[in-house]
Amino acid sequence: MLKVENLRKSFGGVLATDNVSIEFPRESLTAVIGPNGAGKTTFFNLISGAIAPDSGRILLDGEDIAGRRCADIVRRGIGRAFQVSKLFASLTVEESLRAALMSPAGKSLSLRGRFPLPQTRDRAWEVMTQLGLQDKAETVSGNLSHGDQKLLDMALALVLQPKVLLLDEPVAGMGPEEREQMINTVHALWNKGGLTVVLIEHDMEIVFRVSQRIFVLARGALLAEGDADAIRSDPKVIEAYLGKPREPRA
Repeated sequence: MLKVENLRKSFGGVLATDNVSIEFPRESLTAVIGPNGAGKTTFFNLISGAIAPDSGRILLDGEDIAGRRCADIVRRGIGRAFQVSKLFASLTVEESLRAALMSPAGKSLSLRGRFPLPQTRDRAWEVMTQLGLQDKAETVSGNLSHGDQKLLDMALALVLQPKVLLLDEPVAGMGPEEREQMINTVHALWNKGGLTVVLIEHDMEIVFRVSQRIFVLARGALLAEGDADAIRSDPKVIEAYLGKPREPRA
C-alpha cells in the first residue's frame, strides 16, 4: 500500500532521515514515535510532498511519488492533518470543507453564491456528521475550540477521500475529555475500513492502546519496530526515551 525505501534527507550537515525503510499495509493503523528531534515530522513532510528526499522511494500502490508536489500527492490519495491546525480561519466549517473539495478540482471559490455545487455540500455534510461537527457547520473556523479545530483539520484531509491519512500529534494540546474523543474518532474512522492511518504521537498510552504496529525513529534512523508489548519492553527504545541508566557507584 504505502512503502518507503531507503529514504534519506539532510539539511546542511544534519541527517534528518537516515536510510529509513518502512511498509504500511492497506487498512493498517500504525504509529511512528521517537524522542524530540528523531525526524518524525520530516518523515511526514517527505511522504506528503512538503519537502523532497535526497534519495530513496515513496511507493503508493506501487507508484513512486517521491518529490512530487503536495497537490499531486493529495490527488493520488494521501491526506494529512497537522500538529498545528491549518484552517481557513475566516470561513465556516461547511465553507472550509467545500473549499477543500473545489480547490483540487480547479473550480472557482464562489462559496456564498446562490447555487452551491450539490456534490460539495453533500460530501461536506457527510464528513461533518462522521466527525461530529454537524452542529458547528455555520461556526467560523477561527472561533472553534482547540479540539474542534483539530477535528476540522482532520475533516479537511478526509473530505477528499484519501487512501492514507497522516495524523501529526492528533491530541496535542487537548484536555483529557477532548483527547478521549479524538482518539475514539480516529479509531472509529480506521475501524470502519478502507483507510490506512499513520500517526505521530507522543502520548504512549494512546499509541499502545490503538496501534497495530509501532515504528520508533531516533536521530533520523529506524531504531525499532513491533507491537505494543515488544516496543514497551525494548531496551533500545527505553534508552532512547529515558536515557541510559547510570552505573551504580562502587
